[in-house]
Amino acid sequence: MKHWIEAARLRTLPLSVSGIIVGSMYALAHPTFDILTPTEVFNWRLFGFAILTTLGLQILSNFANDYGDGVKGTDNEDRVGPKRAIQSGVITAPAMKRAIIITSALTLLSAVLLIYYAFGKTNIFYSLFFLVLGILSIISAIRYTVGNTAYGYRGYGDLFVFIFFGLVSTLGVNFLYSKELDDFLFLPAIAIGLLSVGVLNLNNMRDEESDKKSNKNTIVVKIGGAKAKQYHYFLIVSAMFLVLLFAVLEDFNFDQYIFLLAYIPLIKHLSTVAKNKNPKELDPELKKVALSTFALSVLLSLCMIFFFSDILVNLFLGGR
Repeated sequence: MKHWIEAARLRTLPLSVSGIIVGSMYALAHPTFDILTPTEVFNWRLFGFAILTTLGLQILSNFANDYGDGVKGTDNEDRVGPKRAIQSGVITAPAMKRAIIITSALTLLSAVLLIYYAFGKTNIFYSLFFLVLGILSIISAIRYTVGNTAYGYRGYGDLFVFIFFGLVSTLGVNFLYSKELDDFLFLPAIAIGLLSVGVLNLNNMRDEESDKKSNKNTIVVKIGGAKAKQYHYFLIVSAMFLVLLFAVLEDFNFDQYIFLLAYIPLIKHLSTVAKNKNPKELDPELKKVALSTFALSVLLSLCMIFFFSDILVNLFLGGR
């Protein structure tokens, strides 16, 4: 069990649910009514199944990456990050393949229940669309490193992460509540997508040399380490700008800008990357950016729901 938990790579899970949290809390902060049923758009059952489905996709992706890179020999003695399960021999390739199949089935089941609770029997078109989207998400999670045409080996991993962990995660879950797309929500959705790509880019910067030897042509391998740094600055800074723009357009009160606290570790991270000379030392930064993105999503969600000055006043008066 210990080895399977390690293979699931728990440190990646908070990042994967960031879009779900923002999209869901945006629905909670805007208490409109479902155009299909006379109920408020937000409900906790949908939120729970959305979280479960996203966690399933992330764990599936981690298992598939372990399997794909393991059988291809990409995970070897040149790899900088923590040893993976197949690489170290604690889990066999056939066992990991079975785990991929089981995780795919469970994730699909969760997605089907999520779609059912969102639309019921009232809108077959929406249900079919999201079912196809769910199946594509599962296939994409597996095909990142698995197979002869794995798109992660051709430099398309960044696009996959941006679309599924940014746009689909944030906008998709909000659509399940409201049955409509909200223009303002595109800003944090794009931001979370960019930050998620930033984590992948850090991983690829760290593994540039070993990826080159294994013919894994990531964006970093294609453009080189120096340009990859510039690309990284663009991802992080653009994300911070878009979230700030979202707050301005949403007309946040001064106390709702507390989400800016999450910018502090991100700014420190940019300084670390700028000074870095040895890509191997970037490994701890993956966790920092992932947790910073999660913290930003939680703080931004709270800021959409609460006025913190009112909370403090109520606490103060209650204490008296």
